[in-house]
Order: sequence, then structure tokens, then C-alpha cells
Amino acid sequence: MQKIPSVDLNLFLSTNETDKKTFVNQIGTAFSTIGFVALKGHFLSDALVADLYQEIKNFFSLPQDIKNQYEIEGLAGQRGYTSFGKESAKGKKEGDLKEFWHFGQYVNADEELSDELKKVLLPNILVQELPNFNRVGKEVYQQLEKTAKYVLRALALYLEIDEFYFDKFIYNGNSILRPIHYPPIATEPKGAVRAAAHGDINLITLLMGAQGKGLQVQNLEGTWIDAIAAPDELMINVGDMLSRLTNNKLKSTIHQVVNPPKELWGTSRYSIPFFMHPIPTMDLTCLDNCVSPKHPKQFEDITAGAYLTERLIELGLIKAS
Repeated sequence: MQKIPSVDLNLFLSTNETDKKTFVNQIGTAFSTIGFVALKGHFLSDALVADLYQEIKNFFSLPQDIKNQYEIEGLAGQRGYTSFGKESAKGKKEGDLKEFWHFGQYVNADEELSDELKKVLLPNILVQELPNFNRVGKEVYQQLEKTAKYVLRALALYLEIDEFYFDKFIYNGNSILRPIHYPPIATEPKGAVRAAAHGDINLITLLMGAQGKGLQVQNLEGTWIDAIAAPDELMINVGDMLSRLTNNKLKSTIHQVVNPPKELWGTSRYSIPFFMHPIPTMDLTCLDNCVSPKHPKQFEDITAGAYLTERLIELGLIKAS
């Protein structure tokens, strides 16, 4: 496959069963082969997208000493600011050429959480200098979470399990909205790129800001292809948790963000992925109907929380205990 398929969520939301089945087949086939789709018909308005880009540009333009106040020790980067070069891909010594912010789950004030959820659903960090930053971030978070819910319902049907299988695992899930700033490149990077080749940890990722060149996906033949979305599309890909659950029926594809041509080094790039995570207690044991003599079980049993901890240690964001 040399191009990322485009699908329209409106087909799945239709009352026409044929349209719904068409979407299920399209997205399931794409995720079984290349692991990526470009999605139209999501719940983000153009005005909301524009507001978020303005707010994140405002934040990353703040003086470094102010941004540093929002990099909170002991949170493993799970909320607030992470400064330039702090994160590296698995197996890479060089830090990625980016800085980013994390918005986390918004829990209803009157809701009683389990002890397990209290450990991971940390309060969001409020940026005092930008009163609209958190308001807009929350609205985008919730619209992307809603979009992801319907994508997972379609995938459940493709996997021939109950349509609402994932609903109970993603409610109050440990999902993250990550606005990323790739600053202008001042000097020749030594072995570093904007985001080194990696697979995502989570169930699925919904990416805003894939309208220009930079994001590349490695297809099954090992060839890097450009992943470019239309202005009204999100790029969506399978994460490692969903790949494990489906015994690699749905593919978590390696991808990267390469440095631009030298004549464009003076420009910033912004992208905004939403990492859909389940609750930590979700069992990622391979689904029975994804295991057969032809497709033997490839992964050890593990919970989502334990797997996330393993990966955050590999990324250097937390230390092994």
C-alpha cells in the first residue's frame, strides 16, 4: 500500500445499515494492512481547531522560564509541559526535537473514582497566563474522545465482538491530548529527528495537523510513505495496546516525523495527537477469536496499566523501581 486510505465517519453514524457496514469494512481493512486512515466526519469544528492552534502557539511562544514553571516534577510528563529534547523513542539515545503539553482526562466532580484510577487521572495543570488555553483544550479533548469512541465501536464490529465492547474501558480512560511544537532547527541535528521511528503505546491515536509533509508511515514492505491528511481530516492509527488485544490482526505501524528540507529549517511545525488510552485495569490478553492454529498467540498477557508503565520506562519518562 502506497497511500493512506480515506474514510468518512458519517457512513458509520448513518441509519443506513449498508453505509455502516461499508465503513466497518473500510476501516477494518485499512487497520489490518497499513494501520492508518485519514478520517472525515469527526466532531471537531473548523472554529474549534483554529482556536486550539492559536492557543498552543500562544503557549509555546511564552518565555522559557514561564513554560518551565509548568513542567512539574514527579508527574512523569503525564500532565503539563515537557521541555525540548526530554523524550526519546524506544532504543534511541538522542532526544526528539520537540516540546509538548499534556491535557488529561476530565472527570465529573461528583464521580467517585477507584484507587487505581486516582493514581493515573491526575488533575490538569492550569496555565494562568492564558485563560482560554485550558477551556479550548478541554473542548477539543472531549470531541476527539467522542470521535474515538465511534471508531472503536466500528472496529469492534469488524472484530466480530459486541459493538460496545470498548465503551466500559475507555470511560474515564487515561487518554492524553498532546499539542506538540517542533521548533525551528538552528544547527545540523546529530542523529536526531523531530520524532524518531516508533509505534504508539495506546489503543488508537487521532492526529490533528498532518496536512503537510513530515509524518511518514512504514508500510508492510518496509517502505516509508508520506501520511498527509486533507484539511478536514484527522489521521488515525492503531496503537500497540490494540495490536496486542487483536493478536496483531490490527497493525500498530511504525511511523516518524522527519526533519524538513534545509531551506525550511527556520519554520516551526505543530501537531496535536490524541492518545486514546483505556482504564489501567483493562485486560490486553489476546481476544479468543483473534487466535487460531494459523495465527498463534503472539503476546504475553498484561493489563493496560502495566504495559503503559513498561513503555514509559523505555521512553525515559519514569525510572524503573
